[in-house]
Amino acid sequence: MKSTHSVFSTVALSLLFWGTLAGAQVTGTVTDKTTGKPAVGDTVMLVDPQAGMSEVARATTDARGHYSLDKSGSNYLVRVMHMGAPYFIGAPQGNAPGDIAVYDVAAKVTGVYCEADVIEIEADNGQLRVTERYFVHNTSMPPETQWSKRSFQVVLPADAVVEEVAAQRPGGLPTTLKLDPDGPKGHYAFNFPIQPDDSQKSTLFQISYDVPYSGGKFTFHPQVTLATQSIGVLLPKSMTFTAAADSVFLSVHEDPTVQTMVAKNVVPGKALAFTVSGTGSIPREDQNGQGSQAQGPSAGGNQPGGGLGAPIGTPDPLNKYKWWILGGVALLMVAGAGILLRKPASGAPIVAGTGTTPVPVSPAIGRAALLNALKEELFALESEKVAGTLAPEEYVTVKAALDTVLARALKRNS
Repeated sequence: MKSTHSVFSTVALSLLFWGTLAGAQVTGTVTDKTTGKPAVGDTVMLVDPQAGMSEVARATTDARGHYSLDKSGSNYLVRVMHMGAPYFIGAPQGNAPGDIAVYDVAAKVTGVYCEADVIEIEADNGQLRVTERYFVHNTSMPPETQWSKRSFQVVLPADAVVEEVAAQRPGGLPTTLKLDPDGPKGHYAFNFPIQPDDSQKSTLFQISYDVPYSGGKFTFHPQVTLATQSIGVLLPKSMTFTAAADSVFLSVHEDPTVQTMVAKNVVPGKALAFTVSGTGSIPREDQNGQGSQAQGPSAGGNQPGGGLGAPIGTPDPLNKYKWWILGGVALLMVAGAGILLRKPASGAPIVAGTGTTPVPVSPAIGRAALLNALKEELFALESEKVAGTLAPEEYVTVKAALDTVLARALKRNS
C-alpha cells in the first residue's frame, strides 16, 4: 500500500479551500466520561499544526471543567492532557462550543477484545504481500482508555518485513505509526490508546508486511493476544488454502474471485495454522464497476469492498468490514472525501451512506467535517515528524503543499 500521506495530502489540499478565519476565542467544557464529572485541573492547549504543533494559547480547566483560549487565526487544534493522555478536537469555528470528552487511563482495562483479525494475502515474484487488520473494541464500564507502551500486542511471522503501520481511534482519522519490537522475533506492540467505543466505532489497527515466498508455499501460525471472535483469511481463488489438521477454518461465502476462510472464537494460546500456495492478486472493481487486477493489498477502485460477493449459506462474519478489508485506510479516505466534496445539484443536500441507506448531510456540516479532518491530518503529520516515523523529504513535500494551498485559500477569503 502506498503511503497514506499521498491520499491525506490530496484530501487536505481540497479541504484547505474551505478554510475560513475563526473567531477570536475558543471556549468549552472538558468532561471526564469515566466519572461523569467535569475534568478539573486539566491542561488545555491551542496548537498550530502548520507551525510544528507550536503552542498558541494555554489554559487550565476550572472547577466546572470549563476553559477559554484566545486565538487570532484558523486551522488550530484544541488538545487536552488528561492523566498523561492527549485528547484533541479541531478548534470549532464561530461560536460553536469546544467541548471535549476524556477518559481515565489504565494500562489494562476490562472489556477490551478483538472482534476480527483479517489477514489479506496476495503473492507474486517470490514474495507474499500481507495486510493484517484488527478491529478492537473497548466496552469497559465505567469507560476507561487502555494505554501504555504495549496497549495492543501482535504476533507476525518471524520473517515478516513490516512496510506500513496505521491506527485509528473511534471516529478519528488513520494515523501512521511506528511498531515497537516486543520480545521474541515477530512480536510487536502498539503504543496507541484504545479508547472506549464511540457507538459502533472501535479502534482499528493495520499492518502491511512482506514475507519471503521463494518456495511457493508458506505456513502461517496466527497467534492472538486478545480474545478474538473471528480470524478471517482472504486470498485470490488462484491460490490454495490448506488448514492444519487441528485448525478449523470454514468457507463463509462463494465468490468467483476471492476466497474467505474464517476461524471462530480464538483465544490466546489456541494453536492455529494454515498453509497457502500459488500466486495471484485479489481483483477489485474499477470506477466503472468492471473487475481489475489489484497491484497490491491495498490497491482498489472507488467502491470499498469491491470484489467480495454476497455471502451464501453461512452468514459472513466479515461482511460488516468489507469496506476496510479490501479498501484499506487510503480508499476509505478517498471515498469519504468524494462524498463530502461533491457539490449538491439544484440545492439538494449532500448524501453520504454506508451501503444502501443514504444519509442526508448539509453542505455546512460536510465542510465542517472536512475542516476537522484536515486539522487531524495536520496533527498526525506533525506527530509523525516528532516520532521519527515520517521521512524528512516526505514531510517537506506535504508541508509545502499544504502551506501553498492555505495561502491561496486565505487569499480567496480575503
